[in-house]
Amino acid sequence: MNLDFFEYQFFINALIGVVIISVAAAMMGTYIVARRLVAISGGVTHACFGGLGLGCYLGWNPIALAAVFAVGSSLGVQWLSERQRVREDSAIAVIWSLGMALGVLFVFLTPGYVPELNSFLFGNILNITISDLWLFGAFTLVLALFFIWKYRQIVICAFDPDFARVSGLPVEMITTVMTILVALCIVLTIRLVGVMLLMSMISLPQLTAEVFCRRFGSIMGVSVLLSLLCCLTGLALATVVDVPCSALIVMVMASVFALARCLRKFIKRPEAYGR
Repeated sequence: MNLDFFEYQFFINALIGVVIISVAAAMMGTYIVARRLVAISGGVTHACFGGLGLGCYLGWNPIALAAVFAVGSSLGVQWLSERQRVREDSAIAVIWSLGMALGVLFVFLTPGYVPELNSFLFGNILNITISDLWLFGAFTLVLALFFIWKYRQIVICAFDPDFARVSGLPVEMITTVMTILVALCIVLTIRLVGVMLLMSMISLPQLTAEVFCRRFGSIMGVSVLLSLLCCLTGLALATVVDVPCSALIVMVMASVFALARCLRKFIKRPEAYGR
């Protein structure tokens, strides 16, 4: 690794951003994987494209409208699956295709070049600014406080919502708040690292952690460590090899996941999920 990069503010911002994003993505990703909502996250991610295109067309803040589309699409999937008895995968397909179609339409109608598209699709962790760090840091703090406040209820609702309802827990409130937080986390993370790295950070570390542990808290903690390790490794490699660091980070995460799966038969894993 070229240590000269530590003299540049953009590299320091990237390192701090990696730490913050790893913590937020570990919390959100563990909940998403536990609820088997990775597909929904992909749908919400692509539905954001509609808000991005609309923002470019109207000349408004594309990220703000992408956040509106993300929250709306998340709640839309929840409403269709729970109230309208639409299969969850079908609801995701509707939201996914509609968001992408609206995005393509508005981008086509927008005159000139739309620079936000590249940052939305690929991102660049080296472009993180101080204001980005403050914004995402504030969101991560809110997310962490909510997890600390409602940790036990979040875990129960994630694994057994029927039992939670019978026990009198506020399942609808917990689910709705978590759905909104997931949507906001997706939008903010896309702004920093793009779609490609986002989907990896909320799934691969968690799936790798499941090889070693089965408790919600343990998976979350291991996910943070794996995310940090993989992101720092990808950043270090990017200082030596002249390729996008996001692609390197994804490749490192995928390699660690593949290695963990290969070693799975040699690792004794607890039998059931828990706190």
